[in-house]
This record gives sequence, C-alpha cells and structure tokens, in this order.
Amino acid sequence: MASILLLIPVFFPIAMGLALLGLNFKERRARQIYVATVVIANMIASIVLMLTLKGKPFTLVRFTDTISITLKVDGLSMVFGMIVSILWVVATFYSFEYMKHEGKENKFFAFFTMSFGVVCGIAFSANLITMYLFYELLTVATLPLVMHAMDKRASSAGKKYVAFSITGASFGFISIMLLMNFGVSLDFVYGGILTDMARIAGHEQLLLIGFLCAFFGFGVKAAIFPFYNWLPSAGVAPTPVSALLHAVAVVNAGIFAITRVIYFSFGADFLRGTWAQYVVIIAASFTIVFGSSMALRENHIKRRLAYSTVSNLSYMLFSLCIMTPEGMVGGLSHMLFHSVLKITLFFVAGAIIYKTGREYVDQLEGFGRSMPLTMISFTICSMGLIGIPPLMGITSKWLMGKAAVESHFVPAYIGVAALIVSALLTTIYLFEIIIKAYFPGKDTDVKELNKDVKDPNGYMTIPMIGLTAFSVFFGIWPDPFINVFQMIAGGLF
Repeated sequence: MASILLLIPVFFPIAMGLALLGLNFKERRARQIYVATVVIANMIASIVLMLTLKGKPFTLVRFTDTISITLKVDGLSMVFGMIVSILWVVATFYSFEYMKHEGKENKFFAFFTMSFGVVCGIAFSANLITMYLFYELLTVATLPLVMHAMDKRASSAGKKYVAFSITGASFGFISIMLLMNFGVSLDFVYGGILTDMARIAGHEQLLLIGFLCAFFGFGVKAAIFPFYNWLPSAGVAPTPVSALLHAVAVVNAGIFAITRVIYFSFGADFLRGTWAQYVVIIAASFTIVFGSSMALRENHIKRRLAYSTVSNLSYMLFSLCIMTPEGMVGGLSHMLFHSVLKITLFFVAGAIIYKTGREYVDQLEGFGRSMPLTMISFTICSMGLIGIPPLMGITSKWLMGKAAVESHFVPAYIGVAALIVSALLTTIYLFEIIIKAYFPGKDTDVKELNKDVKDPNGYMTIPMIGLTAFSVFFGIWPDPFINVFQMIAGGLF
C-alpha cells in the first residue's frame, strides 16, 4: 500500500492552494514562506516517490474492470515529473519578486500552487481516463492565472483559452471512446493496447480517425496548427505564468499526452506507415515553419517567444510522429532542452518588463550594458535554442534530424527541411533582439539608460543565471539524459 503515497504530490499542493485562498497574510514575507515551503516539499516528495514507487500503481476509484482513476510512475512519468517539479520551484522564487507589481498575489499563488498538483496528476496517470481527467482540470486551474489582470485583454484571452480547450477535450473524448471499445484496456502499455487483432479487424480506418482526434485534441495544448492561437493570446498573463505554464507545464502536458497516445495507447506499430501518420507529420512540419514565421513578424517580446514556442512544440511532435524509438528520443530530448531554454528566455522578458515597463523588441536598444546579467542569459539561451554547438539545443535537433533520415519515411524529409528553415528564422528573430541590446543605434543615449535600467534582484537573476549555467553544462554533456530517453524509447525504463 506504499503506492498510496502517490496521492501526496497531486493533492497536497491542491489542498494548500485552496487553503491559501482563505488565508489573510499581513506580510508578503509570510506568504512567500508558505508558498515556498509547499512547492519545495512537493518537489522533494515527487522526486522521492518517483524514484521509490516506480511501477507500483494506486487505484483511487474503480468504476469498471477497464475504467479507473489510477496513479502510477513509469519512465515517461519521471521525465515529465522531474521537469515540472524542479522548474516549478525555480519559477516560484522568480514570481516572488515579479508579482509585486501585478497585485492580487494571494489568488495568484493559490492557483499557481494548485496547478502544480494537477500537472503531477497528469504525469502520474496510469491510464487514459485518469490523464484526461487531470488534463481538463489543468484548464480550470490555469484559467484564473491567464485572466489574472481581469481586464479586457485578459478576459478575451481567457475566453479563447477555454474555447480551444473545450474543442480539444471533445476530440480527445471521441478517441477515448474508440479505444475503450477496441482496446484491451485503457492502461498505458508500451507498444499500445490495440493487441486483439480479431477485435480491431475491419475497424482500422475508424481507429485511425480516432487517433487524429486524439492528436489534434490533446494537441490543442501543444499549440498545433490550427489550434495555436490561444498560446500567444495567453501572453497577457503575468510572465511567471507565461514562463512556466505556457512554456513548460501546460504545453508540455500536450506533448506528454500525445506521447502516451502514440506509444502507449494506439501503438507506433499500428500507426506507422498509415495515412494518419502522413497527416500528423505534415501538420507538425507546417506548424514548425508557421510558428517561426509568425515570431519573426511579432514585435512584442512575449508574443514573439510564444510563437517561438508554437514552432518548437511541433519540433517535438514531428519527432514523436516519426514513430520510431529514435524519434521518441529526439522528441523527449527537445521537451527537456526547450523547457530549460524557453523558461529562461521568458524570465528575461519578464525582468525587462518588470524593471522598465518596455514590452517591444524595438524598445530594447542598449539593454546589453544596462542589464548585463539578464542579457547574457538571453544571449546564451537564444544560441542554445538556435542550435549553435555545443549548447543544449544542438543535441535534440541532431537527434530529431537523424531519426527522420533513418526512418526512410518520405514525409519525414519534409520535416527535416522545416527544421532547417525554422533554424534560420529562429536565428533572425532572436539575434535581432541581441543585436539591438548590444549594438544600439546612434540615437540611443546609453549613459542615460544606464542610470535608470538595472538588473533585477536575486529572486529573478539567480533563476536566470542558474538555468543558463544548466543549459551550458548539459549542452556539453547531455549523455545522462539521452541514455535515460533511449531506455524509455526501448521500453526498458
């Protein structure tokens, strides 16, 4: 019964977040201690339980022989769970400083903390029903964060977020019903659950339609075209929300869910070589270029990074849709590396907005000298995202390209071309910011700028510097992560 402890990282932060709504802290410091204690304790609990209870399920509610709410940790759970648990703590400390100028901190940190537990529920789901439940709860938990400002822009973004999420939920539900009818169970099993050949005979085309429903349904949170628009719009949320939930947790929940659908539900062997694989490969390849193109056109720094996220999420989807172990390794690698790089870039954008109120790329001239630590982090992580050796991004991009070529699947070559085009566009839209920051025009009074603009305090700079150092170190030495991903992709972990 030790597996009952898996309830802790899911329900502890939810309970503590709900309690926070009713607490009235007289000092900000007291609230910070409360929130920090909760998220650090939950990170430790998550990591310890992932390491000690791997493979041991706990069923909270059983409805039928095949339908239950069950938690279990496997290798894929550990990847997503580790990313979320560690980065949540980092983002929380960053938020302590940033939220000073946003207000309504009690409400913010309440839902911010609750969302941590919901994402852990997604990571530890043992079957499709459980994952679907927490997946939709994530929309409910994060909606108040998107609408934090409660102004016209926030209200519009919230409505769009809900509309897209409901659409995705509807498609996802259709796929679950089909799998319930034709699969041997709804449990996540490496290789898939469509193993009863007599049961699925003659229904293959219907199941492929069901897969597309799952791909685009869960793909809403992964911002696949044409369901991408909620993500840039959600940039009206406070930057910690954009950084963590819309560059790591929410969007990676979409990637995680699609990984489950391909490799643990429908099964890569069932899908590989079908017309459905053609559709998803082409959709992901198009989104890669589309997202980068939109980022290049966007002048608002957070929206530019949001469109960059749209593109990079489809890097992962493309690699996963190659439907080989090598493709899975490439997709998981980019999920980790992109999470670290993009959350840092959003932290930088937030630091600039917090210290100066400037939100547009053409307002950033001369910031390289006035905010040196902030812009060094941006420069290094931008180079990593572009894929400049030996920084972090080059490894995952190489693995994705290699998997595509070795698959000998013709549409995968379209994806390789999309990766190359996107890398070029990424170089342009990120280096434009770097060049403006370090090489201002003659009209910029750098001395005057330096009087007013400085790096933020340690709550914000330490997370940026720490994550940048992490990206450099593991860009040079990525082997520990790649070895784990290869074991997961081989069904060995």
